[in-house]
Amino acid sequence: MDLKTFFNYLSEIIYVLCGLVSISTAIRGLKNEKAKIGTFLFWFLLGLIFILGKYIPYVYTGGMLIVLGLITVTNQLKMGKFADISAEFKIAQSRKFGNLIFIPAALIGISAFLILQFKIGTTAIPPAVGIGGGAIIALIVALLIIKPNLKETNEDSTKLLMQTGAAALLPQLLAALGVVFKEAGVGNVIAQSISSVVPSGNIFLGIIIYAIGMAVFTMIMGNAFAAFSVITAGIGIPFILKHGGNPAVIGALGMTAGYCGTLMTPMAANFNIVPASILEIKDKNAMIKTQIPMALALFVVHIILMLLLFGIK
Repeated sequence: MDLKTFFNYLSEIIYVLCGLVSISTAIRGLKNEKAKIGTFLFWFLLGLIFILGKYIPYVYTGGMLIVLGLITVTNQLKMGKFADISAEFKIAQSRKFGNLIFIPAALIGISAFLILQFKIGTTAIPPAVGIGGGAIIALIVALLIIKPNLKETNEDSTKLLMQTGAAALLPQLLAALGVVFKEAGVGNVIAQSISSVVPSGNIFLGIIIYAIGMAVFTMIMGNAFAAFSVITAGIGIPFILKHGGNPAVIGALGMTAGYCGTLMTPMAANFNIVPASILEIKDKNAMIKTQIPMALALFVVHIILMLLLFGIK
């Protein structure tokens, strides 16, 4: 077995583990007082896609995604009731573990980053293995530090996933949407539309429109990575880079200009909606409202930096 095949198998194992967590959540959903069937079907179908997605024909996977969407739209995906944890217990655990509780959380990102730095020959480690490996390392360390009851661990995992709800699907769907838009030639359409308004060679307007396009498209798609390929192909390359713009500078600042849009959209569920759900904040847009002033200020700074670093005085 060559290394590429081996890493592909490891990636599939990570996807299977994700699917098993989802199916566990589906089973827990059968205890719901409301919408137990819809909740079960949502998480079960999602688990099935994770586990068997490689072998299920794409048309059937698409059909299952439509079912997941219908379950969400008809409000048949609910969070069940879980045992209340007393404030006294939370305070006692906080005093017992203190800042040690942040070690597993930090290890997810640190471990994933370190794993993905390695190459064996010319074979790079797949992102799924890096992120999944980081999560597994963090889980093991958390078990060693806290020594929880494994039944409680499973219960809390399903609770967290139910709190996240349908937003758990957004990162995968939005990343796929970016590829679809790029292949469909959306970037070319945008370039043709902009060229009818902005004269070729007007770097000042080109940079402003590129930054605005990145922020707005990110707000629509919820993902700056997905927006980057479309907006850079449609605006960045023809209106900035072809006229002498530094690709490293324009690309890096264009991407982070997109992240200014991330701070202002509910489509960026992982950043803005999921934390509000987990923290049980009544106003689900509280994060966005707090972030908007800083996001707008940073956006203006991005435009100024791109203009200065390009050479415009």
